[in-house]
Amino acid sequence: MDDQTQNATDVAARRGFLRRIAGTMALGLAGFAATPVHAQPAPARTGGPDWLGTLKGRHRQVVDAYEANSGFPLAFAYTFLAPNDPADATAVVVLRHGAFPIALGNEIWRKYKIGESFKILDPETKAPAIKNPYLRPKPGVLIVDDMAVDRLLANGTIFGACNIAFMVQSKMLAGNAGVSAEEAAKEWAANIIPGITILPSGTWGVNRAQEGGCTYCAGG
Repeated sequence: MDDQTQNATDVAARRGFLRRIAGTMALGLAGFAATPVHAQPAPARTGGPDWLGTLKGRHRQVVDAYEANSGFPLAFAYTFLAPNDPADATAVVVLRHGAFPIALGNEIWRKYKIGESFKILDPETKAPAIKNPYLRPKPGVLIVDDMAVDRLLANGTIFGACNIAFMVQSKMLAGNAGVSAEEAAKEWAANIIPGITILPSGTWGVNRAQEGGCTYCAGG
């Protein structure tokens, strides 16, 4: 076999290998590439194929919450909104990676040992949280009462949560509750805080918010 023929054979082999790798990756990611799953009915303003729909006002900011960070992603959304005219500003919070559990109701935090597993302390007890510390907390527990998830939702903040984090974490913590990964996923989906939309991925949500005219704020 001459050098030219050998080179052509090598190129064809490499291309075939790369095609097989690409096909394997596509199959592995197929479950995450679905359209958004609305685990709970979301406000009309967050519906539609691009999630955000029409954003209110000319001042818009997305908080990229990739860690719980003692609730500071929620505080950042609050401090963005507070100085602005409510009719002229929209805050968007994307809960992904280590911040995803903020999207879950109290029962899931207790049953799946969220606080212990993610080392999230309840600011009220100073111990690993056995309930969502950012959902309907007692007055004075948080730095500012209005940074609570329920209050931000009531004030028009748009929340999205990462489907990939949802699937990975529900599977990872299924053993804490003594259930299968499938059972955990169903239970978590049923306990997403109403008004929070499950997104194909958190990075997708950050992108869509910025395409919608939001400036970027790292939530930590």
